[in-house]
Amino acid sequence: MSQDVIFFFDIFGTIIFAITGAVKGIRNRLDLLGVLFFSVTVGCGGGMLRDVLIGSTPVAAFNNSAYFIVCIISGLICFLLSPHTIGSWPIIIYLDALGLGVFTAIGVAKAASLGVGPVGMVMSGMFTAVGGGMLRDVFSKEIPMVFTSDFYATATIAGSIIYVLLYYYAPISANMMLFITAIFTFTMRIMGYELRLKLPVAKMKGEKKK
Repeated sequence: MSQDVIFFFDIFGTIIFAITGAVKGIRNRLDLLGVLFFSVTVGCGGGMLRDVLIGSTPVAAFNNSAYFIVCIISGLICFLLSPHTIGSWPIIIYLDALGLGVFTAIGVAKAASLGVGPVGMVMSGMFTAVGGGMLRDVFSKEIPMVFTSDFYATATIAGSIIYVLLYYYAPISANMMLFITAIFTFTMRIMGYELRLKLPVAKMKGEKKK
């Protein structure tokens, strides 16, 4: 796969997650520095975790300042436009799902390009996709969405497995695998959100059924 394609998708996903981080910071009533901090950590956090886990160091965000620059610009734009957009912006759910799909595909693809095995590829896709969101929720003093939300981490794992199956068994281009994985993950996440699908939760002794 072309490194230019990976870089383009990586930057695209970084921008999307940077926006979700900035919006979260604004809704939590943080000042400008806090909003930009959320934007950078959420935008770059998943990719940095991925690179450390698969041994691609120094991490991409440290090698190329474009990652931090696009996060800061995205956060600043969100901050300036917040009086007109943030209060009524349900599209953030769809942006987050899109970022989830893109980062899942990029995470698996980058692991594959370094010769990582199937399990490592799936884990790379998952951690790339959920790492930034986990930081966002922890900084907001919330239980990370990955542990509670409808088909969040589940969508990334399923999408990563799709890429692995295509990688080993389907005679299609790497770019096509990237697109299919991103679209599949995005669709699964949105379906989970719209249909309120959830994995089962363990019942405790004495707990009444709802």
